[in-house]
Amino acid sequence: MLPVGLVAQPADRADHHQLRALHPDAQTVVQLLVGACSCDLVRSRHADPREDERHHRDRYRKSGISRDLLIATMEQHRRGAAVRPPPGGWPRALAAFVAEHARNAGETLYLLRFGTAATGAAPANPSPPRHLRASEVLARPEAWLDERGPVIVGR
Repeated sequence: MLPVGLVAQPADRADHHQLRALHPDAQTVVQLLVGACSCDLVRSRHADPREDERHHRDRYRKSGISRDLLIATMEQHRRGAAVRPPPGGWPRALAAFVAEHARNAGETLYLLRFGTAATGAAPANPSPPRHLRASEVLARPEAWLDERGPVIVGR
């Protein structure tokens, strides 16, 4: 069901508890990644890798993380560059996966956040989830998931 190049890995314990509280029917909590990073799922990489990395470095610096952690997160991001996007790009592939998952498994919660567990990027009190239908996700594959808060996608 996952597009080639997309990986699902179990979320850490803190994320698991926090997200299950927002969507109690959830049975599994995972992170979706391209390489070791998920930015490709919502933002196309810039043709010039330096420009792409500049965007990430600026965001991480504003979050106040250490230089060592910044270097480690940039290395994670770089590993995703080796994974070729599917036809139509990652946002479209993610939207198709989300719609298929909603049809097969029912309502599912998605949360986009910038950073890693190590950067402390998990929102302390995320806003209540927005609700979307799979058709809305497919209609706007590059805009349905953003950092405003969690989204529950249903049939």
